[in-house]
Amino acid sequence: MSLALSTAWNASRYEEAEPMLFEIKDLGFRDLELSFNLTASMVEGIRKARKRAGLQIISLHNYCPIPDGFSRKDALPDCYSLASLDEDERRLALNYARRTIDTAASLGAGAVVLHCGRVEIPDKTRSLAGLYENGAGGTKAFLDLRDAHIKERKETAAPFLKNALKSLEELNRHAAGPGVRLGVETRFYYREIPSFEEIGIILKELANSQVFYWHDTGHAQLMENLGFSGHKDFLDLYAGQMLGIHLHDILGANDHRAPLKGELDFAQLKPYVKKDTLKVMEPHHPATPDEIRSGKEYLEEIFGAGN
Repeated sequence: MSLALSTAWNASRYEEAEPMLFEIKDLGFRDLELSFNLTASMVEGIRKARKRAGLQIISLHNYCPIPDGFSRKDALPDCYSLASLDEDERRLALNYARRTIDTAASLGAGAVVLHCGRVEIPDKTRSLAGLYENGAGGTKAFLDLRDAHIKERKETAAPFLKNALKSLEELNRHAAGPGVRLGVETRFYYREIPSFEEIGIILKELANSQVFYWHDTGHAQLMENLGFSGHKDFLDLYAGQMLGIHLHDILGANDHRAPLKGELDFAQLKPYVKKDTLKVMEPHHPATPDEIRSGKEYLEEIFGAGN
């Protein structure tokens, strides 16, 4: 399985699919992931242009295409929460996730990356990240804020996790028909589902199903930097059920950087990444084409160009 690139890198600069795809092709990629900021017309354009560009779509990031009524800027993966206690919102989340699964199947992609919703409490991740980046990561103010956030989430999470599991069970049934696998992704914001422990609950409840773990390098490292969970702990516990991995670098709390533009040692991942693991580079703007090329070469040295 060769290294793929997510269209999260360049999709926002384009309204048409073909030039977006050829920019990726020109960087030497054969495989790609479709990001969550693509309109239905762009997805249709990708369908028509992918063979001319010599590209294979291996995965989609929910929601793809974007839900009706949203701008590309506002159509985030959590614009509808799969864990919502509002049944109307949860149903909308399910409907658009099913559409993503169907789109993946129609494009020959075997995987969909999922965010599983959130616990509806005020998020403190950005405040903690700000303190961390200002050198206050070990202060009483930081530790008190983090511990209070952990406590509030623990006391509030149960009904949201229950609904997330309910939604995943429904999506699992839908994905089983076309054989699309679902990757539950490591989260950036601590209030989001799943937490480190909740990944294990989900994988246990949905054992032997279409639901797997999807590791995100920047998100997992942020959880370590802020003192929530160790990066390696995610891999030690869940790599055996890992469908794919988002590869991007992080500097402090600033993630989605091109590999080699942060502090992450990607070589530590090698023992956990198998030949059939879906490997997707996911840098965002303002990563440059040269940074993408260098990052690609670096990762291929670690994982192998065709593995």
